[in-house]
Amino acid sequence: MMTRIDRYILGLFLASFIGGLLVFSTIFLAVDAMSMMVSNPDISTSVLFSYYMAYLPEVMRQIFPVACVIGTVLTLSTLNRANELVALFASGMSLARIAAPVLITIAVFSIVFFFVNDRIQPLAARNKLSIYYSEIKKRPDQFSVVKTDRIWYRAHNKIFNIKTLNPDTAMAQNLTMYFFSDAWDLLQMLTAQQVDMNGTVWTLKDGSVTVFSTDSSFPLTSDFKVKKMEMGQELTDLTGSGQTSDMLSQGELSEFIKKNKAAGLDTLQYEVDYHSRWGFAAAGLVMALLGVPFSVGRARSGGTMMNLGIVLGLVFGYWIAYSSALNLGKHGQLPAIVAAWLPNLLAVLLGVTLLKRLKR
Repeated sequence: MMTRIDRYILGLFLASFIGGLLVFSTIFLAVDAMSMMVSNPDISTSVLFSYYMAYLPEVMRQIFPVACVIGTVLTLSTLNRANELVALFASGMSLARIAAPVLITIAVFSIVFFFVNDRIQPLAARNKLSIYYSEIKKRPDQFSVVKTDRIWYRAHNKIFNIKTLNPDTAMAQNLTMYFFSDAWDLLQMLTAQQVDMNGTVWTLKDGSVTVFSTDSSFPLTSDFKVKKMEMGQELTDLTGSGQTSDMLSQGELSEFIKKNKAAGLDTLQYEVDYHSRWGFAAAGLVMALLGVPFSVGRARSGGTMMNLGIVLGLVFGYWIAYSSALNLGKHGQLPAIVAAWLPNLLAVLLGVTLLKRLKR
């Protein structure tokens, strides 16, 4: 049952948490927007606004753990500065009990934030990239949409889709390509079971070519074993438009991994991304726990800012460990689930050890 003290502590935390979330998100967006305007001086205000509204869910996701640790440190430091922690300790409350309403709230926020973001983020990511390539770069042909396991791409008078694409091996499977006239009459359809992409030269294997002619009532189809084609697109054109797991929900990503595995493609990178989403969802709680031991010392003489600086340094260290673990996982040096959760485990062990040393 929540006591009056718990409500008081929770009120301090929510004020600091919301303030940190807004301030850091605003700073991030402002810096990025200035860079965007320098790189694209002709961008209109409406396009810039639409782009960053679509970017906002990703920014909030990245800032959320930092806001959690800032809210925790400022809350406990405020209690400490006013000698309220001393009174709470004297009443028999431990530091863990005092921090409990904050940590429980962060845990609830993390769960809600994860599932809400899982619904919003993929749509926002697609919208962001669509605006970037269509409105900012004026290259709509470089934007393609990933729908579970299909990549659609339009270039000049041809449209093609690829069922599965592995950027690491430059190989694709199940290609279907449609060629149109300037009047958008279908002229030719080409299919291939496998495609090797070597620059702009694609080697198509085990496919067929169907020609549609106004001089014949029936299309003419011929099969081929190997066929080379000079394309206007390289692999980077297909992958450069942001075809990453960010554009898929957790359920879609899971299905994407299963289907790519069934097709015999390497899914290690996507498996790491899948598990890292669960691991990152717990980052706010982990960082807050890490910040608790640093919130109870040096009540005055700039102690709050010093505590906050130390914790942000630890957060920076956490990010380095987190990024390093994911890179090791994507290169096969660590199992995907270990790469996603190892930084959290180490941070929790450090936080618990520091709490025990305080003996409060």
